Amino acid sequence: MPEQPSTTLPDKLMFDFTRFYVLVILYEGPIHGYGIMRKFKERTGKEISASLIYPFLHQLEARELVEQKIEFVGSKEKKIFELTPKGREFCENLFERFSEIISSAIEPSLETCASCGAKIYEGGHEEDVNGKKMSFCCVHCAKSYLRLIGSK
Repeated sequence: MPEQPSTTLPDKLMFDFTRFYVLVILYEGPIHGYGIMRKFKERTGKEISASLIYPFLHQLEARELVEQKIEFVGSKEKKIFELTPKGREFCENLFERFSEIISSAIEPSLETCASCGAKIYEGGHEEDVNGKKMSFCCVHCAKSYLRLIGSK
């Protein structure tokens, strides 16, 4: 009988999301491990443990994506982690791929402004045009469209 995986799919996906988000934080600039944990909690509301952060940072370092430097705060030594040029390129490629995935996932739910063609994620403006509800990114586009077609 095959061994069952130790984590469920949602747990694994959250773990992968956590690592992805650590890369986002590293991309913003040099930071120490505690700073990563603090930023992660501020932005997501979730705790992240040192037992996840440091092994991941060491994996990145082994792949030459991250380098660490020692900084002194008073007499205390802090390890600061920073993406290497190779790490920045890796992140840019990863972020581009992630952006494409997210775009394809939300594309079907987007409205398109009838005037300027902008994609509308949330909000926007609806207008009744000749008995038909139409979507616009803003009231200005709606007015412009109505002027163009000679309505109102």
